[in-house]
Amino acid sequence: MRIVTLEDLQQAARAGETRLYPPRPKIVVGMSTCGRACGAAATFEALRAEAAARGMDVVVGETGCIGLCQEEPLVEVIRPARPRIAYGRVTADRIATVLDDLRNDTVTVDRALYAMYEEPTVWGNNAPATPARRYCDPSLDGAFGAVCRYERHPFFAKQLKVALRNCGFLDPTSIEEYIARGGYFAAYKALTSMTRDEILAAVSESGLRGRGGGGFPTGRKWASAAKYASPVKYVICNADEGDPGAYMDRSILEGDPHSVLEGMMIGAYAVGATIGYIYVRAEYPEAIRKLETAIAQMRECGLLGEKIFGTDFSFDIRLARGGGAFVCGESSALIASIEGKAGEPRAKHIHMAESGLWGKPTVLNNVETWNNVPVIIARGPKWFASIGTARSKGTKVFSLVGEIRRTGLVEVPMGMTLREIVGDIGGGAPAGRKFKAVQTGGPSGGCIPEALMDLPVDFDELTRVGSMMGSGGMIAMDESTCMVGVARYFTDFLIKESCGKCTPCREGLKQIGAVLDRIVAGAGRPDDLPLLERLCDAVANASLCGLGTSAPNPVLSTLRYFRDEYEAHIRRRRCPARSCKALITFSIAAEKCTGCTLCAVRCPSQAIEGEKKGAHRILADKCTQCGICREVCKFDAVIVE
Repeated sequence: MRIVTLEDLQQAARAGETRLYPPRPKIVVGMSTCGRACGAAATFEALRAEAAARGMDVVVGETGCIGLCQEEPLVEVIRPARPRIAYGRVTADRIATVLDDLRNDTVTVDRALYAMYEEPTVWGNNAPATPARRYCDPSLDGAFGAVCRYERHPFFAKQLKVALRNCGFLDPTSIEEYIARGGYFAAYKALTSMTRDEILAAVSESGLRGRGGGGFPTGRKWASAAKYASPVKYVICNADEGDPGAYMDRSILEGDPHSVLEGMMIGAYAVGATIGYIYVRAEYPEAIRKLETAIAQMRECGLLGEKIFGTDFSFDIRLARGGGAFVCGESSALIASIEGKAGEPRAKHIHMAESGLWGKPTVLNNVETWNNVPVIIARGPKWFASIGTARSKGTKVFSLVGEIRRTGLVEVPMGMTLREIVGDIGGGAPAGRKFKAVQTGGPSGGCIPEALMDLPVDFDELTRVGSMMGSGGMIAMDESTCMVGVARYFTDFLIKESCGKCTPCREGLKQIGAVLDRIVAGAGRPDDLPLLERLCDAVANASLCGLGTSAPNPVLSTLRYFRDEYEAHIRRRRCPARSCKALITFSIAAEKCTGCTLCAVRCPSQAIEGEKKGAHRILADKCTQCGICREVCKFDAVIVE
């Protein structure tokens, strides 16, 4: 199937429609890494086998991350004239409910997560005003009406899916399904009816800023590279996502790879590039497989190679696998890695737009930034700019994790408050616990306290309070989290990930880590806090690249908002969160202990003694403060002080 004309695209879209919405029932399984880790592959095979054994005429397909990752494996059932029903935690041994409901044309309400009556479509097939696809009449009642509607589900109600527009709705291995959802119509429009200057103007007018963390205006970056005359230029997609707890880019690549490839094609045409690279870490094998499949499909359809869409534009995309070094997320270190050199940053006295990959003009953006480009071209820059805040346009994808009731992948308009994201979408802290802080921006981000939860989330507001947008990691913490320990954890991570090229980062981070180690070990000194502040200032102002300049953020933000915890560690030799092992003791309240012996049986250091049905006690000289006794005690008899 070679695609050259608009009619070719429309024909491919019709073929994709029959795959997306076949006349017979269809079951889709979320098969991204989050789903596979919970057994989705086994669920997929079990559904196919059991449906065949029952003689059911049903299509079983795969899709990307649906978003509500804590409910994996996630399964959705699509049938004519019925709402799209999602089921959670459908392991291979629990598929009977899904198939029984499908056969009986009903739904087991207590097993269903939500019912979708129409897709929340952001854009359509070459027609931005195309209405959302309706599965059935929203007035449908009966058993289906008893299921929570998708648009009212607390996890999805406040989301607006632009970057995640196709994740969970299409098979990422099918280019036809992507085209049926509006894919490559924007590229056709850009290459056949827009000048390069018009594309640059549209991206600038949209207000799109880089989603990799820096927030640099995308249109300005593209225009800088476009003005240099060179027979060879490059565009690069930074898919080296290395922040702990972050998986936004991975999920987009696994669930909608063509959106990124189409964005790169449009960007390459706009700046005059002929070759694109996707730098993806080798730890993302599923994303790599999806990209390899998508690139092969593009070549087969004539969307990569010579004379794309019958124009004079030629373009190709190659994959470059990274070894997992965190510092290679920095642009110049990433380029060095692609060139086969050590992944070390360089001074930025020469901008990449002038001399980047192999000394040629280069544009580098991350996965989510490229993914937004086709929507901007399809729906227009004014539509995109109408979302968000004055200086932060559009939406942002976050991986919402940590001590929170609902974890997963969320996408919200810029400017939504932390309280809405963490409290409303995420559900707040688990029952019986008090929310304490949220860390944004990855290991170089800051910790924001509960008192600032009404802060609008955009590039500038997060920076103002000592944090950063970063690539989109968001880690919620409750009262059991020690903020000194958090600062120590992220500092230790950055010490290990520093490339060591510049002295301030290499040696300064080690000194910061040594002071934090001393504090959590109960040996902190009164002058440690001003010492930390001086060290952080030196590292932030003298380091060569963004890793070092932002590395002190976790320490500085916790010192700013949780200084009392540092002082408690130093002056009272106590950890208020009862987390630091050197500063806590375990004991058993005799009046609550029933002598069930469960704590003694589970204790790995045999530090608990006592008779059955009699009060037990903990031997302090043997106790390692592992906390297992507290976890297994059913009578709340274990005391931590």
